[in-house]
Amino acid sequence: MSNAKAQLERLPRSMQAVLIAGAIALAAFPLVPMESTDFYLQLLSQMMILAIFAMSLDLLQGVTGLVSLGHAAYFGLAGYALAFLTPQDTPISLFWSLPLAAAGAGLAALVIGFFVVRTHGIYFIMVTMAFAQMVFFLFFDNKSLGGSDGIYVNFRPDATAIGLDLENKRHFYYFTLVVLVAVYLFLRRVLFSPFGRVLAGIRVNEHRLRAVGYSSFGYKLAAFTLAGTLAGVAGYLWAAQTGFVNPELMGFHMSAHAIMMVILGGMGNFAGAIVGAFSFEYVLHLVKDLPAIGSFETGKHWQLWMGLFIVFIVIVAPRGLLGLGEKFLNRNKGASK
Repeated sequence: MSNAKAQLERLPRSMQAVLIAGAIALAAFPLVPMESTDFYLQLLSQMMILAIFAMSLDLLQGVTGLVSLGHAAYFGLAGYALAFLTPQDTPISLFWSLPLAAAGAGLAALVIGFFVVRTHGIYFIMVTMAFAQMVFFLFFDNKSLGGSDGIYVNFRPDATAIGLDLENKRHFYYFTLVVLVAVYLFLRRVLFSPFGRVLAGIRVNEHRLRAVGYSSFGYKLAAFTLAGTLAGVAGYLWAAQTGFVNPELMGFHMSAHAIMMVILGGMGNFAGAIVGAFSFEYVLHLVKDLPAIGSFETGKHWQLWMGLFIVFIVIVAPRGLLGLGEKFLNRNKGASK
């Protein structure tokens, strides 16, 4: 599972065409007249935000081979940064609050990563979770930071300088879509840069990479910091959309949520993280609305159905939904010859 083919770093043209069609559909969706448009705009915006979050984790998990159980800490910290920065009576400028919140999350990732990336394997996993739990309880037990009740964000950021009213759901949708595409293109560029090739080398064989003269510590710390910064971008957008932040945003369940999205879509190419986020949230939406069977409340047991769904995908598609799609398209191509 550690070579380029297993990680699906280079997608076949057929899969690229499918993904481009999906991006076009997302861009055209708000133009389609339908009932409950605002609800679906909000739902798709949430999916795109989680896709950014999943891509940030994929840089660690899929590219570098570092499985973090505390990645949600940076997601939540940026959301809290927006909440604390926003005045009670007026919106804050998007153009300095977003970079500041993302930089704050990145700084936290840098400090935590300085200690975390010195560990390996199961120790790395446990230490990331330990630091995230410390951050979680710092906010959960501290009333001055909002406590367990969280904090409201009274206004969405001000982006009128570029003609956007982020209070308008359609404007917010398109802004989130632009950020999603920008993050994807940036990470794809990183993946095939010399820096990205070293990260992939760390995943494949860190000891061999160090033997030829690379300092794996510096590269892993840089990847950890960049991943935390991008998670902060997603957390900022989440807070701006929902208008509310609480400690659950940085809890273990949110980190596990991101891991499942990355695994579901397929690791190592970032498109898989996007597909995984959309698929996970769509299935989650379906199972939560399952009708009751007699006295059995099916929808209340959505964790059971989601667990079974993830297990099924891992068994039938070890490389995720993108790997399954590639296999299906290749089989059709072979049958048509």
